[in-house]
Amino acid sequence: MPERDAVDDLVDQWRHERPDLSPDGLAAMATIGRLGRFAALVAPRVERVFAVHGLRTGEFDVLAALRRAGAPYVLTPTRLSRALMLSPAATTHRLDRLDDAGWVERNLDPENRRSILVRLTDPGRDLVDRAVADHVDNERRILGPLGPDDRALLDGLLRRLLAGVEDP
Repeated sequence: MPERDAVDDLVDQWRHERPDLSPDGLAAMATIGRLGRFAALVAPRVERVFAVHGLRTGEFDVLAALRRAGAPYVLTPTRLSRALMLSPAATTHRLDRLDDAGWVERNLDPENRRSILVRLTDPGRDLVDRAVADHVDNERRILGPLGPDDRALLDGLLRRLLAGVEDP
């Protein structure tokens, strides 16, 4: 494990230029900086896996939400928007591409003709099943520098941190 990283250099610069900043505040800056740097470095690695399958991350998220819903793999656009934390317009944009590709289809709800149902097609299910297997392998490789105990500790700490900042 490296003794220092780029975040240490940034914090040292702030410590030198702003000695009035609290050590606890600078430690928090380092942690948030490392989380941001990690996310920025990992995002392209995740995106590359989806690109192999002809997907972007957001499109995978839609297919995955439908797949996780279980058979018959159907959700309303409103439920999809909520699950993905997206605006209805952003959800519609993703659905347009997925529908054009034949991975989802939109039909009138037979029980409520004012509502639409989004269904994962068989080719869409096959695609998301292949993509998620590659995605899980990729994430395992990304976390490879950590052993099982370290991963469990990190996961627990991040869960607690997220609970403290997510909207109730």
